Amino acid sequence: MTKLSVNINKVATIRNARGGNVPDVCKVALDCESFGAEGITVHPRPDERHIRYKDVLDLKPILKTEFNIEGNPNPEFIKLVLSVKPHQVTLVPDAHDAITSNAGWNTVHNIDFLTEVTARFKEAGIRVSIFVDADPRMVEFAAKAGADRVELYTEPYATGYPIDREKAVAPFVEAARVAKQLGLGLNAGHDLSLENLKYLHTMIPWIDEVSIGHALIADALYFGLENTIKQYKEQLM
Repeated sequence: MTKLSVNINKVATIRNARGGNVPDVCKVALDCESFGAEGITVHPRPDERHIRYKDVLDLKPILKTEFNIEGNPNPEFIKLVLSVKPHQVTLVPDAHDAITSNAGWNTVHNIDFLTEVTARFKEAGIRVSIFVDADPRMVEFAAKAGADRVELYTEPYATGYPIDREKAVAPFVEAARVAKQLGLGLNAGHDLSLENLKYLHTMIPWIDEVSIGHALIADALYFGLENTIKQYKEQLM
């Protein structure tokens, strides 16, 4: 069964826009769990414009489901993850000033760095997922770096879905098959929504986990958080 991990960055964005602690990031995370989410994802960035490092420290002792921390493994991020020891860390190559993640790792060019960082996290008992484009070669070198999983960067799929969904999903199916052949676990995330999630899951039913934030939180404004999580989980059945 594919798990739903809710990325709560956008909740923190709303809180930070006003100051104070409304909405309460920790309460929303616990609500997501009680409403059926199998995991919580956060992506702390150096400028802390949404999730703050303190949020990560506050969340760790209260979460009951899987905790996934994603981000660019700079020294501060590495220090945070090693201190928190989440179930999973997802390595993402985003620049410090990126609005959102917009590409996967070039695992060929960064093989030495990724191998070193992956080993550090695995020694601490943390599962490592590497964020990659739907390119079999990038998947292959993620495996060589020692990753436990890859997360497929699905924005190109989401963009192409309304035009030609079969064409849009084809490279993701190919990359997913390579990951499976290499014994890698498989995650997916970025711009997945109620519109396009079910088809992706139908074509790649062995996805271990999807991480969804922006669309899910936006949908919750209309449908309510509990009902929205239920609808996303229905897409994964």
